[in-house]
Parts: sequence; structure tokens; C-alpha cells
Amino acid sequence: MFRLGFDSLQMRLAVRLAALYLLATAVAVGVLIYRAYDTAGTLNERELTSRASDLARYVSVDAKGTAVLNLPASLAAAYSSQSDGNIFAVRGADGRVIASSPSTFGEVVRRWPIATDDPSFFHLKDFGDRSDEYYGLSVSQDSVAGPISVSVARAGGADFLVHALLQDFAVDIAWVIPLFVLITLAIGVLVIRSGLKSIRDVSEAAGNIGPSNTGMRLADEGLPSEVAPLVAAFNRALERLAQGFAVQRQFTANAAHELRTPLAIITAALDTMEGGDELTKLKGDVARMNRLVEQLLRVARLDAIALDVSESVDLDQIASDVAGAMAPWALRQGRTIALVESGQRILVKGNAYAMSDAIRNIVENAIAHAPRGSEIIISTHSDGRIEIADRGPGIAADERTKIFDRFWRGKMASGHGAGLGLAIVREIMKAHRGTVEVRDNPGGGSVFALRFPLSETSNQPAERAPAMAAL
Repeated sequence: MFRLGFDSLQMRLAVRLAALYLLATAVAVGVLIYRAYDTAGTLNERELTSRASDLARYVSVDAKGTAVLNLPASLAAAYSSQSDGNIFAVRGADGRVIASSPSTFGEVVRRWPIATDDPSFFHLKDFGDRSDEYYGLSVSQDSVAGPISVSVARAGGADFLVHALLQDFAVDIAWVIPLFVLITLAIGVLVIRSGLKSIRDVSEAAGNIGPSNTGMRLADEGLPSEVAPLVAAFNRALERLAQGFAVQRQFTANAAHELRTPLAIITAALDTMEGGDELTKLKGDVARMNRLVEQLLRVARLDAIALDVSESVDLDQIASDVAGAMAPWALRQGRTIALVESGQRILVKGNAYAMSDAIRNIVENAIAHAPRGSEIIISTHSDGRIEIADRGPGIAADERTKIFDRFWRGKMASGHGAGLGLAIVREIMKAHRGTVEVRDNPGGGSVFALRFPLSETSNQPAERAPAMAAL
């Protein structure tokens, strides 16, 4: 599985995507707020310009030819009130003030230059009885009396509603931004995760490839174009490794097979010879060579041929056959074998020959390492487990995984083996989809436990009662 630490590709992409979202959102909100305030200013300018045009429409010429301003009663009342913060001043082309509200504003405007067609903006501070702030513009307008200069303004607090709305908008956006980022980030992570699913599948498939299944290849369909070359190169490397394993296994099998004939001839010749201790020692060496060759052939077969583990095998029967076959050899070595049966008919799925081989290898090791006069106990259990217990020196905790490696021998190992017996046991258990474990035996020694998958018809009462037989 992919981890979600900072060294994860998924996390790196998610963090970068989140940073991009934050940056893009901040820029978008900034532009939006800027445009909102700019639009508010533009609307304010348009509103003031519209008021100037309205004032110009009500300018007329009296009987004396003087320009005058005649406002409707409602509009005149609105300007005279000043409660809404609106002021104005109208001047003729000669600079004379035609009308103003209040009159003090006309006195101020009188000193200003005549307005042009382009609006000119002004800012009044501490103006009027209430010392208000006013923002306005002066612009030239056409009227019945000819070009006139109109100055209109409004108090700074008059547009508080627009600014309040903009502030509320900014506040609303402020808390929406994190929510938006979280939602988009969650969507982004899901998209990234789904996009990396093919890579996760390939990684899991690669993790299942080992020496026993070098024929497996990684699927290259649906992969991103950046990863496809890596997978293709990995498959080519697997092909080369598979060829190397095949050559190695073939060499081992051929060498062991070729050695069997001359060793058989030597063994037969030694059996017909008479001699003393030297001949006995030579026979022992040849016997060890024969055993090594047999183990090499078993390893080669396990590597090259898949075991048929579909048959139902009686676990008690297998244990009884192994115990009976090895009892005479154990007695010659000064040890005994005891068999403790479960009292039930334990059927497991497996290969009878391979299971016997696995149990026999462990019993041989137990006999070789147990002290003379001790007893090796083989016991079966209803959960598909068979245990071999001895009173030997035991196995250190840090060596319990190494003892199943090929050709590995501990510091206390005797010279009779090549370190292949337990490796064969592990391969047989792996083919059966079972497990092999080792633990301390109370009172000294070790206990090896082989657990096989039960058959569907297992755990039926046995015809014979549980018994402990010394062989």
C-alpha cells in the first residue's frame, strides 16, 4: 500500500495541488474584491455625473437674460435638507455662481477654475456645520443658458451601504475560501488516488514476485506513459532473472543426477569391502554425499515442478508411517521416537509424499541434535498441526528465521548436513499454503510445528483411541 507520508507521491501531488488552489483562490478573490470596489467607484461617479446633468436641465434664462436654476419642489427640498449629504453649485461660463446648496459651497466653488468636459474630482474635509467629508466632481454641461460648470458632491458616509455590502462580501468569502479549498483538495486527492491506482496495482504485483514464481510479469496496460517504460524495463529484468534461475536449477539437477550413479557404484563397492575404522569413516562420508545429492534433487524438483496438493491425506497415518520408518535408525543412534495421536481422523489437503519428506527432514535433524538416550515426540492435533519436539540444545531466537535458508548452518551445527533439510521443509509448506514455526520446548530443546490446511471432511472420530507409542 501507498503510505501517506511526505515521501509519498500522492501526498506530494496533493500538497502542490493545495498550494495551487490557495494561490489561485487568493488571486481570484483579490481580483473580485478589487473589481467590486472599482465598480462601486464607477457607479458613484456615474451617479454624480447623472445628478450634474439633471441640474443642467433645470437651468433657464429669465426675462433679464440671466441664467437661473429652477428646481422642482421635491428636488429643491432634497438639496436644501442636507440630511442625505448632497450638495451642489452651478456656475455660468463667466464663473458667476448661478445657484448653490448650501451657499457656503458656492463660495468655495467660486475660487475654482471653470470645469471642462472631463470630470475633475475633489475632496472636501471638515466642510459645513457638521464638519463632514465630501467627495464630488465638477464637469461642464450644456444648458439653455449655454455651457455651465456644475459641481456636485456627497458626504463620505453617504455610500456606507455600498461599502458595508462589500465588507460583508469579503467576510463571507473569507470563510468560504477554506471550505472551497478543502472540497477541491479532497476531490483532487480522490482524482490523484484513482489516477495512481494502476501504479499501486503494479507495486503489489511486484511485491508478490519471488524465486518461486519468476514467471510472473507486471501488467503494462492502462499505465501512465511516464511509468510504462519503467515497468517494461522491470519485466525485461525479470526475464533475465528467470533465465538465470532456470540455468542454475538445471545445473543443480543435472549435477545431482550425474552424481547419483558414481555414488551408487562407490557405495556398492564399499559394502563388499572389509576394513577397520577408516572404511567405516569412508562409508559415512559417502552416505552424507548420497544424502546431499538426494536433497539437491528434491530442491530442484520443488523449484521446477508444482506439487499436486489437492488430495486428502490422513495426518495421523503420515505421522505413523514416518515414525515407523525412522524408528530403527533412531535406535541405532541411541534415541527413541514416540508418537502421540490426536484420536480423530484428521484429513488435510496435501501431497502425502512431500508431507512425509518434510516431517522426515525435521525428525532427522532432531535425532542428529538430541542427546543420546533422549526421546523425539511426534504429535498430531485436530487443527491440522503436527509437532516434532526434541531435547536438543534448542535454537536461538535470532536464528529461527535463518535456519530455513538454503545452505545456512548455525555455529553449533554438526558436520552431517549441508543446510538444505529445513529449506526443503519451508518450500514444501509453502506449496501446501501451510506454515512452519519453531519455538522453545519447555524443559529444553525445540518444537517444530507444521500446520496444513484442513480438508472439508476432517475431524471425524478415529477408529482407535488416542495413544502414545514408543517406537
